[in-house]
Amino acid sequence: MTELTPNGLEDVFTTSELAAHLKVSRQVIYDLRHNGQGPRGFHVGKELRYTVSEINAWLEQRSDPVSEGAVDAR
Repeated sequence: MTELTPNGLEDVFTTSELAAHLKVSRQVIYDLRHNGQGPRGFHVGKELRYTVSEINAWLEQRSDPVSEGAVDAR
């Protein structure tokens, strides 16, 4: 379930905030989007924004599946 802000809107990230959250450069986010592999976003003026639910869905799609009986290789 996505939590909403007090005004009833879902939290959003800017590209800079998303990059900082994922510990990557902004360019990585831009490159992923350019290659059709980044999270869906929307424009507010010239700046891209990403809803938390879209980020979570995108991260879920990118997650490696864990097979039963798999052993952590660390």
